[in-house]
Amino acid sequence: MKHTGLFFGSFNPVHIGHMAIANYMVEYTTLDQVWFVVSPHNPLKKKTSLLSDYHRLELVRLSLRDDPRFRVTNIEFKLPQPSYTIDTLTRLEEKYPTHNFSLIMGADNLITLHKWKNFEQILDRWSLIVYPRKGSDTADIPENLKSRLSPENYTLVRAPQIEISSTALRKAIREGRDMRFFFPEPVYQYVRDMHFYEK
Repeated sequence: MKHTGLFFGSFNPVHIGHMAIANYMVEYTTLDQVWFVVSPHNPLKKKTSLLSDYHRLELVRLSLRDDPRFRVTNIEFKLPQPSYTIDTLTRLEEKYPTHNFSLIMGADNLITLHKWKNFEQILDRWSLIVYPRKGSDTADIPENLKSRLSPENYTLVRAPQIEISSTALRKAIREGRDMRFFFPEPVYQYVRDMHFYEK
């Protein structure tokens, strides 16, 4: 069984912070691969500056540069909306039976995990690999969630805290700032060529 980490996000856009976390996970944990799961636009939310599903998927593809440690999937584009993590995990498990999946998430997401659909089933069937986020303390985990965490389904890794925000990067581009070193080179070139986030 290949141990595969699932890194969920809108990746709007993907940047070097995302890549550094994925790189750390595959080199410092038991993961063989990290899959970037690009989330589709939620029809219940205002679109604002969210790029189309296709372009965000393409930006992640460009960032991976055919590195065999990483992969991008559009699995959630094909599921009913809004998408729930439990449904995505179930579909991936059905489609890729030779993979043992774990969820990669920041501590900020862990603290709110008890609000997710069927979070108990997620913890019963899959493991979590959690990295620290500034302002999020794992001591704040609610009791109904903490009682379900164990060494079998929960690992806290000491990955470096990289405070790069897609929101801040979009704002900087809109202001005309040169942010090339915050992105993998082909991603920045694509964003520039397509004039993304400029308005």
